[in-house]
Order: sequence, then structure tokens, then C-alpha cells
Amino acid sequence: MSGYTFRLKAPSAERLDLSALTPDNLAKLGNHEISSLKVGMGRTALAVGEAFDVSGSAGDTVTIDNAASGAILDFVGAGLTAGTIRVNGNVGAYAGRKMTGGKIEINGNAGNFLASCLSGGLIHVKGNAGNNLGGILAGDRFGMIGGIVVVEGNVGARTGDKMRRGTVIVRGKTGEAAGSRMIGGTIWAEGGFGPVPGLMMRRGTLIGSGVERLLPTFVDCGNHDLVIVRVLNRYLKKTLGDLAPKPMPLFVQRIAGDMSTIGKGEILLPAT
Repeated sequence: MSGYTFRLKAPSAERLDLSALTPDNLAKLGNHEISSLKVGMGRTALAVGEAFDVSGSAGDTVTIDNAASGAILDFVGAGLTAGTIRVNGNVGAYAGRKMTGGKIEINGNAGNFLASCLSGGLIHVKGNAGNNLGGILAGDRFGMIGGIVVVEGNVGARTGDKMRRGTVIVRGKTGEAAGSRMIGGTIWAEGGFGPVPGLMMRRGTLIGSGVERLLPTFVDCGNHDLVIVRVLNRYLKKTLGDLAPKPMPLFVQRIAGDMSTIGKGEILLPAT
């Protein structure tokens, strides 16, 4: 696959906004125009040519190298519609915000508000992710509204805050209040949930290996053989292949809530 490679020259004192570095946007620009793009978020407003060594040509892939050098790279893949963005290192906040298609591969850690308002595509993070994964910013109606996010490590607090649709898979453990104010979608935490998951959730499904501490407004509904869990297992295996979570056992414990709202959400755990 052809595409541009942006190699970070040195750590910058200012945060960088990389929302312009998407395959479809770069395909419209010449080399001089790309080098002149402003990415600095401070008073100096660094240009691409000042912050990066640029190589390659227009294509369906954008690679960002040397991203672990200390710079803070925000809005990576924001608004992505197609193609692949590959980051060799860490990213800052808002990666994949309002993304509608394509794929983001992060070979490191991601900051806060990863996949905010994501509606399509796939984000794969090899490390950890910060707070409010798939959450909302001021003025947003919903958080994540589609697509899939896979995080190999742990995630911070309020994952899926006001999430409407989509799937989040976490190999590690979530922080406090995963699924807060959740309206729909699925969060699957193979390492289990931190304290008080599902705070004020209305609908949606939380699946995990355990819960550190439940809210008193959740009700144990007993053990069940839920067909939908097997359907979800097959769908994720077909869609994600090796990135899919390990299947849940045949019987699961269903915990309904949050009863302080309409109580149509659920937490599914291995039956004991």
C-alpha cells in the first residue's frame, strides 16, 4: 500500500493537531502544500515541514513514525473516512474523533477521549488508553455511535460515557464507571470492570470477567443461557479474527440496571 510517512523530527513544546493528516485529505494536496499545513496548537503554529520529515506519495495509508519521542499528537485520524493511519508510538487526546470509516493502528498508548463520537471503522491500540474512551465532549449529543475499538491494555475512567452504539473490547481492566450514562452498544472487558460500572446507564451491555464493586441500584437476575451472547461471539470472531475476545461460557450471570434510571442495561459475567 502506498502512502505518506511522517517521521517526527524532535519533541515539540506545543501539542500538535494531526487531524489534517488523513489519506483522503492529503490526496488533494501537493508536496509543498502538505509541508505548509499548520499542525502546531500553540502561538508558534508549527507547520508539518518543521515538525516532520515527510516521504512517500499519496495513497491509502498514512504512517506516523517516532511518535514516542515526547511530542503530544492530538486528533490523530479525526474525521477519517477511509484508508489506514498507522502510528508507531503514542498518541494524545481525541484520536479517531468523529471517524466514520477506515482503520487506525496505534502501536503504543492513546490519551483521553479516544474514539469520541466514532461512528464507523476500527481503532486498534496495542497499549493502554486514557479516560472517556468513546465518550462525549461539551456540545455532543452522544459519545460513540458505531464502529469498533480494541485496546490490548487497560483503559481509564468513564469508558463509553453516553455511548449510543458500537463495540469496545478491552483486553485488560476498565477504570471507574465504565458505561456511565450508556444508551446502547457493548463494552467487553476481558480483565474485568473497575468500581461502579454502568453508573446511570439506560441501555446497553457490559460483558466482563468480574466487577470490582457494583452499584446498589443493580439487580442480580440469576444465571442464563443467552443466545445473543453466542451470536455476538460469532459476529466478533468473523469481523475481527484474532482481535476478537475469548468467548464467554455457555451460562452467564445477568445483572440488570441502572434501576435509578429505566434499568434496561445489563452486566454479563461468567456464571458462578
